[in-house]
Amino acid sequence: MKPRTWDVFCKVVDNFGDIGVCWRLARQLANEHGLQVRLWVDGLAAFKRICPEIEPARPLQRCRNVDICHWVDPFPPVAPAEAVVEAFACELPESYLHAMAECPSKPRWINLEYLSAERWVGECHGLASPSPRLPLTKHFFFPGFVANTGGVMLERDLFEQREAFQFDARAQADFWQEIGLAEPHGEEIRISLFCYPGSRAEVLFDCWHTQSVPTTCLVPEGVAGEAIAAFFGQAAPAVGEGLRRGGFEVRIIPFLEQDRYDRLLWACDCNFVRGEDSFVRAQWAQRPMVWQPYPQADGIHLHKLRAFLDLYCRGLPVEAAGAVRALWESWSRGEGMGKAWTAFWAQQGVLAKHAASWAAALRVNGDMTTRLVTFCTDRL
Repeated sequence: MKPRTWDVFCKVVDNFGDIGVCWRLARQLANEHGLQVRLWVDGLAAFKRICPEIEPARPLQRCRNVDICHWVDPFPPVAPAEAVVEAFACELPESYLHAMAECPSKPRWINLEYLSAERWVGECHGLASPSPRLPLTKHFFFPGFVANTGGVMLERDLFEQREAFQFDARAQADFWQEIGLAEPHGEEIRISLFCYPGSRAEVLFDCWHTQSVPTTCLVPEGVAGEAIAAFFGQAAPAVGEGLRRGGFEVRIIPFLEQDRYDRLLWACDCNFVRGEDSFVRAQWAQRPMVWQPYPQADGIHLHKLRAFLDLYCRGLPVEAAGAVRALWESWSRGEGMGKAWTAFWAQQGVLAKHAASWAAALRVNGDMTTRLVTFCTDRL
């Protein structure tokens, strides 16, 4: 029997990936599957950055058919939902766990894990973990890119939305105007840059500065400030303003809510993305992209990067695959990006076609939210 009520728990760590994934999940559960959803979030201020309707001072509010609840300590006494999603091992409140244990019909308890292309993910997807203290069993749900994982999130109408946008010149012009830019002119290249602090983007800036075609790099407010200062010798400008050197310009754009960020990815010629949420959205955008996994000690993130590259580069010509690997790895290591970018962009046409075929194959693999609902209905 399909669970009708869902609680999704999210702790905002130090970026926007956790809340970004949980917010997309909650919206899909509510609006595509008709379920009653409560999203418990400890950091409402961070949530507001990707959803401006959120009011951080309100402990309980409703937004886009989802009940948004401030996760506080001590946790309030509430009746558990029929399905409980513990996102990214955030650890449920102790009082809530005991309330789950007291339910005559135990809730489906899911630990939603981070997205990874590593081979072991398929082996661990769906595994049960009985509680040593309570009559409860948690199941691990791993998103992924192959059939024996949970898939990646995809809204039902996303492909149709993207195609409608890309065939509507007026919609594109309106979008550029909304974020303070004119439409692209001539051969201008537009690149979106969303990276982690400490990234050596100034090396890329120097490369783009020497290109023969005008290049505009669009940077969300608060991102890549060190690199901008290193290259231009001054602090990043305010939102809506830019810094120019020759045919290269950096423009600071607002930190966009999720739906508008999708449009940015659809509109740009190449997208630099990070973490998990923007990484998935860049794949659905069907544009050449460069991914930066969350930096971890001892280079563990490079193993995750290479595991994905092993999948993503299948079917690419040897030269194009080598260019993708070289740029992605050099970007995550913080060295050698200039030469790698030149080889990468020389493959632009091949990479654009590959991005479309990759997205089509990923779509066939299934939507993560639908798979999660099915898992909680049929398997548990």
